[in-house]
Amino acid sequence: MALTLTSLQQVAAFGFDAVIDVRAPSEFAEDHLPGAINLPVLDDAERAHVGTIYKQQSPFLARKVGAALVARNAARHLEGPLADMPGGWRPLVYCWRGGQRSGSFASILAQVGWRVELVEGGYKAWRKLVVDTVQEQPVAAPVVVLDGNTGSSKTEILNRLAGLGLQVIDLEGLANHRGSLFGDMPGGQPSQKAFEGRLAMALATLDPARPLVVEAESSRVGNLAIPKQLWSAMCAAPRVRIVAPLTARADYLARTYADVTVDRARLVEVIARLRALHPADTIATWHGLAESGEFRTLAGALMEDHYDPRYEKHRARFAPDREAVVEAASLAPEALDPLAARIAAAARDLFATR
Repeated sequence: MALTLTSLQQVAAFGFDAVIDVRAPSEFAEDHLPGAINLPVLDDAERAHVGTIYKQQSPFLARKVGAALVARNAARHLEGPLADMPGGWRPLVYCWRGGQRSGSFASILAQVGWRVELVEGGYKAWRKLVVDTVQEQPVAAPVVVLDGNTGSSKTEILNRLAGLGLQVIDLEGLANHRGSLFGDMPGGQPSQKAFEGRLAMALATLDPARPLVVEAESSRVGNLAIPKQLWSAMCAAPRVRIVAPLTARADYLARTYADVTVDRARLVEVIARLRALHPADTIATWHGLAESGEFRTLAGALMEDHYDPRYEKHRARFAPDREAVVEAASLAPEALDPLAARIAAAARDLFATR
């Protein structure tokens, strides 16, 4: 049987015991359906080998060689990851476009007796839904942007808003990056396609009757571009802006970027990337603060001389029609829940007066 993908909501509600991507590991690593596991019927080298035979010798020979490789790899999967699956196991299988790779593997699984289904159109069908959602369809819920200069605890507040009944999308979480020069996270960033897939699934669950809060970003989060529909909505959205003293923000950054400050060599290297933007003596001062462990002073200096002026310049380009300012004297852990409650109230007010 073949399953036709008609919506991302359908993907979110899959009732299969497993979603199996039989494409090569490099294809899977770039992007795949949510929750899928990779059981390749041809690995990267084998796929290239079969493709070369197809182009340089004959399609018939390529199919014969490919069939032998698929059978060999299928046997390995049956004797390995699938060895303990019960008789009632129900997998969903796909390849790039729902062709020979997934069809061959599904036939073998069906012969075992499992209730296997194929994705009609394969990964390409999924990707088409994603592109339509993030590039063509307007964001279903009204957007409110959570703004504030560097160190204003925006990401932490955003995640607290979800517990206060607001819809949120954490773009930095989806992109696995904190959105600054110091924002690299363990594991690196996903591919652009994978980021768009994660975002599309988040957009598909929105309730149009409730506001959606997203954090203020540039058009990119690290190396990943925010797709045009959400970016357009963010540029036009009202804003709730956190205003906190420089000292409070410096304390917050020193606390939350402990993973960066613990690696002095990395910190010095990142500061060095700013040489084209600041005088040599400024860079030398920042390097000295990093090497001596004066991280709060360093955070304050970086915000005052680098980040804050750039935030203000960027903010001026997207001056909203409506903005609520929420002042925060402290960003200590105990102050964040009350701050989140005030921001939630401000976001609801902006939504109510749209």
